[in-house]
Amino acid sequence: MELNNLKPAKGSTHHDKRVGRGAGSGLGGYSTRGNKGAKSRSGYKRKLGFEGGQMPLQRRVPKFGFTNLKRVEYKAINLSTLEELAAKKSLSEITVDTLVEAGFVSSKDRVKILGDGSLTRALSVKAHAFSKSAEAAVTAAGGSVEKLG
Repeated sequence: MELNNLKPAKGSTHHDKRVGRGAGSGLGGYSTRGNKGAKSRSGYKRKLGFEGGQMPLQRRVPKFGFTNLKRVEYKAINLSTLEELAAKKSLSEITVDTLVEAGFVSSKDRVKILGDGSLTRALSVKAHAFSKSAEAAVTAAGGSVEKLG
């Protein structure tokens, strides 16, 4: 190995053309940038959403309504789902962790139990929120309800 046959490792160089190195290189003059406009100037950086001067999409689409930043999103689970889960795994207590293990919710989700379906067994249910009908159905079946913080 000698100085005259050294070359950079494959993939280490990113520039195929060296532009702006004089007329003799074939890539002098405007250096592949064209005549005028923002792209021909140094320091050009395309702005996100810029559409060449056309009114950008985020300004064309109408905006309306209100987004409540304090809104709490719940993952809804019906009584019928709890009944199936309790029957399949012969459970007497259902918690958020049980629902996470079963794959119904993520560990980050807040869970609300809804009253669709019916319960035939007494279950102790722990969740973040309950609908009135779900709470009534669980207690009517002889179970208990605990709201998590």
